[in-house]
Amino acid sequence: MGGVKVYLAVILSQAIYAGMVLLTKAIFNGGMNCYIFTFYRQLVGTVVLVPLALIFKRRNATPLSVLTFCKIFMLALLGVTIPINASNVAIAYTTATLGAAILNCLPVATFCLALLLRMENVTLKTTAGIVKIAGLVACVGGVVTLTFYKGPHLNPFLHHHPMEYHHPQQAHQPHISSNKRWLIGCSLFVLATFAWSLFLVLQAQILKSYPEGLRLTSLLCLTSSGQCFVFAIALERNPSEWKLGWNIELLTIIYSGILITSLSYNIQAWVVQIKGPVFIAMSQPLTLIITMIGSVLLLGEAINLGSVLGGILLVVSLYAVLWGKSKDQTLQNQSNSDNKAEADILALEEAEVKKNHYEDEIRV
Repeated sequence: MGGVKVYLAVILSQAIYAGMVLLTKAIFNGGMNCYIFTFYRQLVGTVVLVPLALIFKRRNATPLSVLTFCKIFMLALLGVTIPINASNVAIAYTTATLGAAILNCLPVATFCLALLLRMENVTLKTTAGIVKIAGLVACVGGVVTLTFYKGPHLNPFLHHHPMEYHHPQQAHQPHISSNKRWLIGCSLFVLATFAWSLFLVLQAQILKSYPEGLRLTSLLCLTSSGQCFVFAIALERNPSEWKLGWNIELLTIIYSGILITSLSYNIQAWVVQIKGPVFIAMSQPLTLIITMIGSVLLLGEAINLGSVLGGILLVVSLYAVLWGKSKDQTLQNQSNSDNKAEADILALEEAEVKKNHYEDEIRV
């Protein structure tokens, strides 16, 4: 039953994220401002996380220095505020399916960034190294395919779309050609992906000096809320755009702020403790499948051949890099085990020599 619970938890986690992508696309289609939505989402997440961080504060918690806070502020800007705003604009400019497909780039982009920072290495003489390079090539091919090739469309076969929505105060949207919007959206998705990758790398460094996971997450959410407010108020000053009603906009904000920030992240953390990070990363294509089906049935989006082919390439790249890393980890563990065995043998031989020497001294 424990194994079944893990698989159900993974499916639930990916379904929650797919639901957020679909709801977000629905309200953006209706005309809600992307930057205002991002601010409200982070604000709700802050309201949820900050009290939890205060309640579960450890007695011997690491004190927060000014330097550490400055690092957290910059991490929030580069790894939370900018990528979330960029990805939301990208979803508004493209499709929900593309937003879910690009998620599969995250482990590959993180590996590529770690490679550039010399935190990872690739040996082309090994099978694992060749597979990881092939995964990087497949990732680039998938992004290029998603960006520049659309191909034939699969039109939705339902005329009634449950998530079709129109903003009450829908403002006039600037006219941008569909091709230009698509290119801008894809570029913003790539920017957001590499920013999230940088966030993962830098967050690991900060946790070494400030090992307070919940407090760090709450501080990131709090500071990003202020940053997102500055972004939103600078780009949208119409008071009517900031008003919320009892509609799908409020539902999406609460859904994103509570379910994604608290429930989904905690589910993923629990799964990582049991199965490891590779298992949760390998489940990401579920989000793509659920989102693709939901975008056709609920949003009425037309799926093009380029999105399908690009998504397949991204999934292949994800599994290739994960397999290569797991293979390297297995070889590393085997090497460490062999080294430990050799060290134990040497220690035994040294102890035997000392014992014989001691017995010789007694005889003398």
